[in-house]
Amino acid sequence: QVQLVESGGGLVQAGGSLRLSCAASGRTFSSYGMGWFRQAPGKEREFVATITRGGTITYYADSVKDRFTISRDNAKNTVYLQMKSLKPEDTALYYCAARALGSSKTASDYDYWGQGTQVTVSS
Repeated sequence: QVQLVESGGGLVQAGGSLRLSCAASGRTFSSYGMGWFRQAPGKEREFVATITRGGTITYYADSVKDRFTISRDNAKNTVYLQMKSLKPEDTALYYCAARALGSSKTASDYDYWGQGTQVTVSS
């Protein structure tokens, strides 16, 4: 019903910026809450940011607050994660996720997941 494809990852120096995109297929994109999660090797998947169906309310993990911005363009079926002032500890595989029941900070709540895009921050 919903397919998600992340893009925009890559290698960047500490202090730099990167913008991730998540393109969704399906006619009901605007009815889903969306989230970004990340996972580093040997670590558990952790919450990064979430946004409500209409894009009115957002929430961020403390580790990325004031540096990352989540947004969505429902007309384009796309959600974004703008990352600024990147740190080496931001290095991870970043996943986009969709939830029919609305936004959430809990990974297990989500219904659909993308394949992930790698972000590597060098010092």
